[in-house]
Amino acid sequence: MTVESNLKKSTPLLEVNNLQTGFKIDGNYYNAVENVSFKVERNQIVGVVGESGCGKSVMSLSIMQLLPLGIGKIRGGEVKFEGKDISNLKEKEMNNLRGKDISMIFQEPMTSLNPVFTIGFQIAEVLLNHQKITKKEARVKSIELLNSVGISRPDKVVMEYPHQLSGGMRQRVMIAIAIACQPKLLIADEPTTALDVTVQAQIIDLLKSIQKVNDMSIILITHDLGVVAEICDEVIVMYAGKVAERAHVKELFESPKHPYTQLLMNAIPKMDEEVEELATIEGLVPSVIDMPQVGCRFANRCPKAMPECLTVTPLLREVVEGHEAACLLYEESWPQEERVGAK
Repeated sequence: MTVESNLKKSTPLLEVNNLQTGFKIDGNYYNAVENVSFKVERNQIVGVVGESGCGKSVMSLSIMQLLPLGIGKIRGGEVKFEGKDISNLKEKEMNNLRGKDISMIFQEPMTSLNPVFTIGFQIAEVLLNHQKITKKEARVKSIELLNSVGISRPDKVVMEYPHQLSGGMRQRVMIAIAIACQPKLLIADEPTTALDVTVQAQIIDLLKSIQKVNDMSIILITHDLGVVAEICDEVIVMYAGKVAERAHVKELFESPKHPYTQLLMNAIPKMDEEVEELATIEGLVPSVIDMPQVGCRFANRCPKAMPECLTVTPLLREVVEGHEAACLLYEESWPQEERVGAK
């Protein structure tokens, strides 16, 4: 093995450093993602959780450079794939990367699939774009891909249109398109949304199986903490465009540090408890135009907030080994008796 290949293997597959993504509203840019940093190692599944409006999908679209033209813009930071900064690649270079090395499963398959083209055409399009094969070979491969994602009668489905399929089948088609060229990184944005519980479990099992077979990494964006606990290696908790907490999945579930994460965990229904009302988090995620510029963005919803939380911006720092949180309650500068975990 060469020095170059050894170096490549030791480099994270994806490295996001201080990413800032903004949207132009009434002539001004407002950041929906701010100073987000994380890594995805090879063959790793990283979960990204948080309420709607926390910047999860915007972050993934920034990685893929699929932000709406003239409205969305990466305003700072870098996105490195296999050590190379891809945040400033030209469209042609990015098109060569998308679908081949980095692929994405979008939130809603009915709006992501083109209603006027057959399923086979849409899968073959990816293959013909990135591989030197004939249309006949692409059709054969499309049938094989549909079969690999658990679709029965794939030779018939390949000739059908999206509206003829169920929600679960459409999601499987989206997965088939995403894995067509055996990408190194798969971004799955809410892959189980709007599916019933049984189909959700099937899709998650399918993703786990594909990840093992293809030795790829996955970024799984979801609201479902149960899915995260089952499939992920590491978890990133986002709030209001920033990373609130990051840890190994077992560590996060056993000992969540950030008050926001603790409230998210508390909102999960428990099978062995009978309650009249499910726990909720009061208030709403601030909009991008009303985002606090100083202090903790969760402060006005946080039951553990101190006066300083409104004026001092917390930094993401290691609380225990391998476990990071952005919360003033863990700052050494605060009095011992006020800090979380004080003995």
